[in-house]
Amino acid sequence: MIGKPTLISKRQGIIFIISAPSGAGKTTLITGLRSLYPRLKLSVSCTTRARRNGEVHGRDYYFITGRQFKAMKARGQFAEWAQVHDFFYGTPRRPLEQCVRSGRDILLDIDVQGAKKIKRAYRGAVSIFVLPPSLHELKRRLALRATEGKETIHRRLANARGEIREILAYDYYVVNREVKKAMGVLKSIVEAERARTSHVTEWRFDLLR
Repeated sequence: MIGKPTLISKRQGIIFIISAPSGAGKTTLITGLRSLYPRLKLSVSCTTRARRNGEVHGRDYYFITGRQFKAMKARGQFAEWAQVHDFFYGTPRRPLEQCVRSGRDILLDIDVQGAKKIKRAYRGAVSIFVLPPSLHELKRRLALRATEGKETIHRRLANARGEIREILAYDYYVVNREVKKAMGVLKSIVEAERARTSHVTEWRFDLLR
């Protein structure tokens, strides 16, 4: 059976950016989003920090030396990079641009610093900020982890306040009160962005004849 002809011949891949304070549930939402959209590629960052237990090179991060990072930065191989405490993190430029050219969407899990840089470099990038229902709830979630002391929780809450102040620089926000509802909002954002005419690079207007 012959399918219906489409007016869209070719479109660019979309760069989706997701940022959130620690404890807002971003990782759970990203996992859910990728299960809904299996072809949504997850960008893997480079880092100079040591690999932690259970982490896999090439899946969680590309673990590289400071010397390698410096060389890649000098060659312009990062779309964005930042120093966090004593370590460097960077988003490789090549996978982003390959996905945009080939029409495949790619997801970046990066902080507010990185999001600003990507938005400046790639005008079509779509940024989404995940909010906790409240700072009180965020504190409760961080405490439930039972892996962080009071000082760490206090620092993360202070960081969260600063990150939330940057929300107006984002295109969308999602309040993660319930995962199912938050996933519904995320899905709506992806579908709406995929329907934007600005992402289409080639049309088949001859099919209207």
